[in-house]
Amino acid sequence: MSSPRYLRTGPVAAAVALAAALAVSSCSSNSLDSGDSGSSGTSSPAAAAGQGPARNPYLAADKYAVTHLDSGQTDTFDDPVPRGTFHIDPAQMPRVTVGPVSIITLAGTDPKYRWISSSAGVRYVDVSGGGFKEVAGMDAPGIAPIPAPALDAVLNQNFTDVAQIQDAVNQDWGAANWTRIANGVYSLVDKDNRVYYTTNDSQLYVFGLVNNDKPEDGVQVIKHLDLKPFLGTGTTATGLPENVVGVNLTYDGHLVVAATRGLLAFDRTNLDAAPQRVRFGDDETVSNSMSIDEHNGIYIASNKIMRKIVWTGSKLSTDEADGAWSSPYDTGRRPPAVKFGTGTGSTPTLMGFDGKSDELVVITDGADQMHLVAFWRNKIPEGFQQKPGTKSNRIADQVQVTAGLPDPLPEFVQSEQSVVVNGYGAFVVQNIGSGGEPDRLIDVLANGPVDPPPHGMQRFEWDPAGHRWNSVWARGDVASTSMVPAISSTTGIVFVNGYSKADGWEVTGLDWKTGETVHRTIFGQSNLGNGAYAIIEALPNGDLLFNSIGGPFRAKIAK
Repeated sequence: MSSPRYLRTGPVAAAVALAAALAVSSCSSNSLDSGDSGSSGTSSPAAAAGQGPARNPYLAADKYAVTHLDSGQTDTFDDPVPRGTFHIDPAQMPRVTVGPVSIITLAGTDPKYRWISSSAGVRYVDVSGGGFKEVAGMDAPGIAPIPAPALDAVLNQNFTDVAQIQDAVNQDWGAANWTRIANGVYSLVDKDNRVYYTTNDSQLYVFGLVNNDKPEDGVQVIKHLDLKPFLGTGTTATGLPENVVGVNLTYDGHLVVAATRGLLAFDRTNLDAAPQRVRFGDDETVSNSMSIDEHNGIYIASNKIMRKIVWTGSKLSTDEADGAWSSPYDTGRRPPAVKFGTGTGSTPTLMGFDGKSDELVVITDGADQMHLVAFWRNKIPEGFQQKPGTKSNRIADQVQVTAGLPDPLPEFVQSEQSVVVNGYGAFVVQNIGSGGEPDRLIDVLANGPVDPPPHGMQRFEWDPAGHRWNSVWARGDVASTSMVPAISSTTGIVFVNGYSKADGWEVTGLDWKTGETVHRTIFGQSNLGNGAYAIIEALPNGDLLFNSIGGPFRAKIAK
């Protein structure tokens, strides 16, 4: 089968080298590249930019221990997913039924096991020997679980209109709405194999095994904190009270909690002690998590302002003398689908890790037709002049994202996903189709099968000599609905999840160097192929770990 058309839209800032080939055989007769071609690896600036963020010793693992995969939130993993076309029936794959929405399957301290963080709570899974089997689990207290039969009663339907979806959710999911899917979105596992999990009601639960040597004994709540006393009393842009967004760990082991209007920092060894606090503006709302660098710089964006706040070891500092800064960026309107706010839909992502060249933090902004924006992470280079059209001198550069869509661009070109960063390369998707439902849970079920799915994505490269973005390629013909894309840096493939009437749901893999389609895992019309705000992952043998709306499953594509 031939690959879909792809479009080059600009020069590459530096030469691109081929990585070592991954020789694999496809399990399908119509596989792309016959499943055995060499793989295009990361571009040469990756070496100049460093191999990625420094390992955080307080996280359970180098990758997958925190949402967006590492402390820099790069959405980059090492597992070598093969090239080719693969047809997978999700119903025949080993799956843990939980949800709706299973954001990430987190690494534990033992590579034999992984933790699932879903909207209902946590599960502990044995992934050894090519399996994917629940060993233990616990629903978050106060969250009414949706039993597996009721979950599948909705997901097994072939949706034809929005009213059908709403009726099914009302009947079988207890009239669940979008607030449910805010549970467990930004969670982590620490070096002691404990899961830090937040709910939409601003509760923090620390889950752990009853017996680390015998996981089948179950999961328990090790600590519970009601974080509402540490928040403001105002309401957010959604009309809800101020609440908690997610968690991350500093490199000295302090727990940082992002709230809709500020940050909290707790002593992880004494969570009962009063936290350090920083308050943002009463007219701001944070809807995404934060990245943290090895010097404990914390990067967080509200719907108006991008900030670096510094954990000094004893306090959260907003002082320039400590390296903190803030910068406005372009914002716009709330789109009709997928996206939650008027500002960035991105968790800030770090770029540049060798300490010798440009060190950046990147987001997509909130303009109706978004830009990819890079901010100077640390000192602004001497003599640097503010770029035309940018909001401050802190912005190193910003560039229009066209996502390969034809002129005139649609009213909205926007994303609810973080920027995938590999070396000095950046990849963004556009998530707004021509439909859209006000309740984002209904919206994510309708997006594709009922409402036309969004198309468009683009790969950029940062030029450290010219301090600017260059477009490398764009694909306006590939769908990406709501799942967080991710890249296998080993095989040089970036993965998205989309839907088409012809083939149903699939994971599409694009060559990082060229944009050519080099991987397809086709799930068909099963709604279990809908990744629904979750992140794409893989396993060491090359299988996909697909975080489905109805619970993660192991898509067995590797031989």
